[in-house]
Amino acid sequence: MMKWFYLLALCASFTEACAASFKIECPAQIASTSLRLSGTPTGWRGHVSSPLFLHNAAPIDGPPEDLGSLMGETIKESKNHWVIRYSLDGPFPKGKWFTCDYGSLNEVSLSRQLPGNTMECTVTGRKGVHAGENTFEIVCRN
Repeated sequence: MMKWFYLLALCASFTEACAASFKIECPAQIASTSLRLSGTPTGWRGHVSSPLFLHNAAPIDGPPEDLGSLMGETIKESKNHWVIRYSLDGPFPKGKWFTCDYGSLNEVSLSRQLPGNTMECTVTGRKGVHAGENTFEIVCRN
């Protein structure tokens, strides 16, 4: 009981030590019905036969069209499991964003802006059941 009270007092005094964390959940896939081909050559008809599965997840510098990839620090890495920590300290003139990339070559992405006070994101990844698919647990902190 005393340790818990001490921790609460410490957090009240030093908010950095007890920074708020939040999770991000990327959709596991983009349905084939969400994907449309346009501008196909004359006489050709497009068809999307399967969904695109989640392949990568990471914070980025600025909106997705800026292609602002960040280098993370690999904390753990094996064939089927990895943990990467991304520091978001420093200037981000166009904002801090998070991207979820789909397809084995990250052909399609869904992105959203992070709160400006986000300081770090840790991405834990595992191989999924489909070819090129990965699953992620993403925890960011302010």
